[in-house]
Amino acid sequence: MGGPCRRSSFLLLLQVLGVSLILLEVGSQKTSDCARWCPPKSTCVNATTCRCSPGFISSSGEMFTSRLESCDDINECGPSSAVSCGKFADCQNTEGSFYCTCIQGYELASQARTFRNESENTCQDVDECSSGQPTCHESTVCINTVGSYKCHCRRGWEPKPGFQNRQPNTTCEEMSFPTWTPPPGIKSQSMSHFFERVQELHRDFKPALAQDTMQDLIKSVDEMLEAPRDLETLPLPERHLMATHFLLGYEAVLRTLAKAMPGASFTYLSPSNTELSLMIQERGEGNITMGQSHARMLLDWAVATGARDSGPTVMGILSSCNMQKLLANASLELEPEKKVELNKIHQSPFRGAEPRLLSAVNLVFLSNTNTEKLDSPVTFAFSHLPETPGPRQELICAFWKSDGNSSGHWAMTGCQTLGTRNGSTTCRCNHLSSFAILMAHYDIEDQKLALITRLGLVLSLVCLLLCILTFLLVRPIQGSRTTVHLHLCICLFVGSAIFLAGIENEGGQVGLRCRLVAVLLHYFFLAAFCWMSLEGVELYFLVVRVFQGQGLSKWQLCLIGYGVSLLIVGISAAVNSEGYGRTLYCWLNPARGFLWSFLGPVTFIVLCNAVVFVTTVWKLTQKFSEINPDMKKLKKARVLTITAVAQLFVLGSTWVFGLFLFNPQSWLLSYTFTILNCLQGLFLFVLHCLLNKKVREEYRRWAGRVTANRYSEFTTSTSAPSHNQTQAHRPSESGM
Repeated sequence: MGGPCRRSSFLLLLQVLGVSLILLEVGSQKTSDCARWCPPKSTCVNATTCRCSPGFISSSGEMFTSRLESCDDINECGPSSAVSCGKFADCQNTEGSFYCTCIQGYELASQARTFRNESENTCQDVDECSSGQPTCHESTVCINTVGSYKCHCRRGWEPKPGFQNRQPNTTCEEMSFPTWTPPPGIKSQSMSHFFERVQELHRDFKPALAQDTMQDLIKSVDEMLEAPRDLETLPLPERHLMATHFLLGYEAVLRTLAKAMPGASFTYLSPSNTELSLMIQERGEGNITMGQSHARMLLDWAVATGARDSGPTVMGILSSCNMQKLLANASLELEPEKKVELNKIHQSPFRGAEPRLLSAVNLVFLSNTNTEKLDSPVTFAFSHLPETPGPRQELICAFWKSDGNSSGHWAMTGCQTLGTRNGSTTCRCNHLSSFAILMAHYDIEDQKLALITRLGLVLSLVCLLLCILTFLLVRPIQGSRTTVHLHLCICLFVGSAIFLAGIENEGGQVGLRCRLVAVLLHYFFLAAFCWMSLEGVELYFLVVRVFQGQGLSKWQLCLIGYGVSLLIVGISAAVNSEGYGRTLYCWLNPARGFLWSFLGPVTFIVLCNAVVFVTTVWKLTQKFSEINPDMKKLKKARVLTITAVAQLFVLGSTWVFGLFLFNPQSWLLSYTFTILNCLQGLFLFVLHCLLNKKVREEYRRWAGRVTANRYSEFTTSTSAPSHNQTQAHRPSESGM
């Protein structure tokens, strides 16, 4: 029994062992097949399929069957990835995975270095200036920024050459007084003294004393301008060139000193009423308003800062009344559009404009030095003397513009006058410079008046020439009165000829030619008035003191007639040679009262002659009654009227209209004055020649001689029967 049982158990064991071997062989065959073709970073699924490991993928997806596929790393930080680390953090990809880190300047609140997703993000800014990390130079101040830091120069310091401010490696040095030198080619003792003072300020300058240095500088400028001495004797182009150079240098120095000053604002009023207002800020936004008694300014903070890379933002206004002395007699340049507008308004040609300063000169400066074209306009309100514009006048906002290396002038381009009220004018400009409010007087040619002037002067010149020839050639009228008449006509003739030929200043610049014309006009018109005064003296001796001796001798007459005017012109030229010549006309400049060097003597002579006129008319009235008591009243009145009117022109009384012509645009006075004085030569010719009996008789004698000569020539030529007879009569013709 034991034998069969053992045998069956053994057979069963062999069967189980065979099945196991078969299964083991099959499994071993499958594993061997996967190992042979599944690529790296993948696992075998079965004999025909592989799966990429986590963090890897094939071109067909996670599972693939092609033996040409490979498993590549998945970039969890790529653009199309759904992974988000949150703000102030960066995703870092690794092979088969990723992690998140805070960006530079930030760290996790837990002090850990990495995290896995946005929910774990606690990144916060690191204050590098307090954490001991920065390496700012000792000449700078550390400023923490979002995620970083900057090294900023201390107040009164500036970056060394080769460095920029607000950089991690910024290195600074103490500010120095800017270099400010006088303009080349201009010699002035006043200016030399001033720049010697500037060198002293440069030598003693310390940033901590910037405010005191600024005050000393303003006082020094005021002292130079209050007593300019030889500056006012400089030719206008040189003076205006100096003004341009001076304003630019003044602005640069004030800007630098303002950056070195502590505090946020500063206002200073000098003893000479020069006012400086400063606003100094590190940060700002929106519109900023600042100002003082002379000017106010409204601008955008971005305009003030510009593209600056160092220091605080500075805004400043310097208002100086003394600066007017450097800019006196400067011309005003209008843009073509303005000229066309004036032509349309007045329906007459525009010839030029003469400006007159009403306000202080306001120098405006910012940290932003690129102010020739601002991104947004600046609005100003300038205080000035209240004055209402008259006809052909306008209150304008103007700025000082350089002519390059030659000079400077006032201009309006880029500035708009918004309105005027109670001695304050509002302007809007798209650039910065030195500004002022001007009263512009537009010279609009009155074509009718110009025609009357030219025709009247031509007629007067012809009549004056006839008068001169008459007084020289008519012997019966020779005497002291004729001498006075002669020289009066000579002075009026020369003065009128110069006026007609050269009164207008073409080009706008006051040059040697224009000054010479002004001097000659001043002299000859003054001489004419001196001879008019002598007409009054002669008339006084003739009528009032007829029985009390003779008048003045010829040499005394010439000494007074030419010597007094020469003395006045010589003194005027020595005191103020720049007073000769104006922008539009070659005449006396009204600045500094220089016009009174002509108006003063003229007023005195006219008033004296007026007394003589009244006295002579009164005496003539008495004499007419004594000589012919039976003369009818009407005839007597007619004779007196004619005599009085004639003496008005001889004595220059018609110039009274000019003395009362305070407003040049008063057309009635302008026309009256022009007509009467342009025809003064005609009146003198009628009075002294045509109404003089002896002169008329001499004219008839001359006319008779001319007629006789012409008749003799006519009869000689018509009675000549032949060539031989013509030859025979020629000796007698030459004898005539």
